[in-house]
Amino acid sequence: MSRLIEMVKARALLLREVRAFFDSRGFYEVQPPCLNADCVVDAYIDSISISAEQMRLPSVPGREKFFLQSSPESAMKRMLVDGAPSIYSIGPVYRAGEVGQLHNPEFTMLEWYHIESDVEGEIELVRKFICEMLRVDQCNTMTYANAFMTHLNFHPLEVSLQDLYATVASVDKSLAESIRLDRDAMLDVLITEFVQPKLGTECPVVLRDYPATQAALARVLPSDARFAARFELYYRGIELANGYDELLDAEELIRRGHENNHKRRLCGLPELTVETSLVKAMRRGMPRCAGVALGFDRLLMLQMGATSLADVIPLPIDVA
Repeated sequence: MSRLIEMVKARALLLREVRAFFDSRGFYEVQPPCLNADCVVDAYIDSISISAEQMRLPSVPGREKFFLQSSPESAMKRMLVDGAPSIYSIGPVYRAGEVGQLHNPEFTMLEWYHIESDVEGEIELVRKFICEMLRVDQCNTMTYANAFMTHLNFHPLEVSLQDLYATVASVDKSLAESIRLDRDAMLDVLITEFVQPKLGTECPVVLRDYPATQAALARVLPSDARFAARFELYYRGIELANGYDELLDAEELIRRGHENNHKRRLCGLPELTVETSLVKAMRRGMPRCAGVALGFDRLLMLQMGATSLADVIPLPIDVA
């Protein structure tokens, strides 16, 4: 059997298994639009846009261009506001400049939103999901802080900026100099360099309770405001999923959007609209829920024992 035929069959089977997993738990599959007049403001994701003129659409104020979505998050949350039950989506998403062994500008994302769930319930669902999909017996959990203490021997929020700088400088001195006053940027370098490669070497692991300054769209933990109800799933050093006990406060979303725009300016990325359709929807009231975004192609890659997304995407960008 050729590698292509093997991959096509494995991909089709995994799609069926994923759908069966969520269908059996009362979720409904939805198909969010790939194009939207705005997008979630992320500090480091560069979205791809297309003008209304290119699509031969009338140029309406605020809708002069449309974004190829980097995630179906905005559209799916707007569906929740309008009364949708627990939902999931499996579809293409787009991110500019992401090309490499584990990246392709267009890839398939599995995303779901679980009504009335919280961080504990969703971590448990993720553990069941990954064990079933990858045929493994267990999935462990570890806090973000414990991961740093285990692999770097310091607490990420209590270590001094000077000590963080010294550790980053041991990897890249010029990079350390450029981010020496940004704790989160230095932590990101260290987690990528020293922690992530060691996560999930024996079985998948959920890394939970990220710093509140890295909450993204997660709520802050009521038990400790230094941390957020955010988690990520890793296996064999590869990040597979990102999950939140979802933020419900529209004004807090706006505040974080302005913070992310500041980081985008520092990175040379254009600012994005903060008053988005998602913000407007959230002001109407979004139900309590937890959400997870998972890279389907990476999941298939690990299931097949492949080493690159090019092995599991029928036509990656270099031959598309």
